[in-house]
Amino acid sequence: MADLFGINDLTPMDLFCGDEPIKIDIVYADAKHPENIFGTAVYEQHARMILHQDMARVVLSAARTLNKNHGWILVLKDGLRPVEAQAALMETPIVKAHPHWLQEPRLLSGPGQGAHPRGMAIDVSLIDCNGWTVDMGTVFDEMSDYSARTYKHFPNAILQNRESLEEAFVQAGRKHRLPVLPLPSEWWDFRFMPAHYRARPPIHDKNLPGPLRMREPTTPDPQWEASTQHLAKAILKSL
Repeated sequence: MADLFGINDLTPMDLFCGDEPIKIDIVYADAKHPENIFGTAVYEQHARMILHQDMARVVLSAARTLNKNHGWILVLKDGLRPVEAQAALMETPIVKAHPHWLQEPRLLSGPGQGAHPRGMAIDVSLIDCNGWTVDMGTVFDEMSDYSARTYKHFPNAILQNRESLEEAFVQAGRKHRLPVLPLPSEWWDFRFMPAHYRARPPIHDKNLPGPLRMREPTTPDPQWEASTQHLAKAILKSL
């Protein structure tokens, strides 16, 4: 059957927790999360972190490299952002108060635009082996010039942290022959090139299988869970 909605290649990243050096912290599922600058939960509190299988491979490979070289854990903040969630962000007071965020170069993509609604972008941070946040110069989602990759007025240790994160993702992309674009304005955002993600349709929450819906999830579906387990095993085998 044709994948009209672009969902057959999606995988919940929680399937890899415990065995891989990743942690999930979905910021936009909690209105009171200290890093949720929008002050609104655009996902249901039990939403899962979902990625396209191509991005899942890149993320897991990058996480392994960062853990091997530095002992770090890769924290996944946001992945698939369905069209409905993108639209909800547009209606938040902070976005309405900062219309320049929607002007080129945009800090926030409109509904259906960009790599997030295809599960082909990931927002991350890092923690060390003791659970302390690795200093990247700004917190996640700080909408300022300090978050840009071109901002260099930080101590060398912070610049090296950023370089290590970026290098791990770029190398992971090369390994899987999936070129990765580190978003210039945000040190935490890594995505595929437009030519790659635009080949897939943007994903609407209503078209996701019930257990994967991020805004209104339904009860678990054993058949769907079995298929996602099969895909997860294939992803791990390819690393």
